[in-house]
Amino acid sequence: MQTETAKLSAPKAASDPDIFFCCQHCNTSLVVNRAAAGMSLSCQGCGKLTAVPKPSAPAANNVARSQQIQRRLTENESQRTEVTGYLNQFSIQLHRWQLRLQTLNERRQQLEKDLASLKT
Repeated sequence: MQTETAKLSAPKAASDPDIFFCCQHCNTSLVVNRAAAGMSLSCQGCGKLTAVPKPSAPAANNVARSQQIQRRLTENESQRTEVTGYLNQFSIQLHRWQLRLQTLNERRQQLEKDLASLKT
């Protein structure tokens, strides 16, 4: 089973002189110098030969992932703009209705005054 340290250390930058990986057979966490990439070594846990992985070139995976994230960001921004537009429209409409209600309340008060003056 991979230890927590190995999980956290796995995505280290290319400038790191070490490669962190797990045995193919027993999953023991191992660390070797980057110069051993592509070689086989005996696992300290099970003793079997296990291949040292070559550090992956992040370019291919990262470019595709970056493009996917960029598309999602663009879509998200488009949706945010749309929702913001709706909120602005609703705010304007709400303000109009508030003004209309205020006018109707003022008219009601005036009509009630007129009606009261007629009764006296």
